[in-house]
Amino acid sequence: MISFALIGGILLNIGAYLTFRGKIYEAVIVYLFADLCWIIMAYQRDDFWGTISIIIGVVFGFLAFVKMRRGDMNKSLNKKDNN
Repeated sequence: MISFALIGGILLNIGAYLTFRGKIYEAVIVYLFADLCWIIMAYQRDDFWGTISIIIGVVFGFLAFVKMRRGDMNKSLNKKDNN
């Protein structure tokens, strides 16, 4: 039987490969699906704090994805520190 941890791990590897190939938007989506697998796994194990911490990470990941899609991330990545 395939566990959610295994599915999440496979998705993590796919996301890393997509990142390596420069397909950042696709990688973020795959990472979010991996996170969903780990949320389900933590919930099944009655790990309340694990579930909460993964959900917080998913929210930040999704917000980063939205920021990238709007083009805001490119501006902050190319910004030079003038200090």
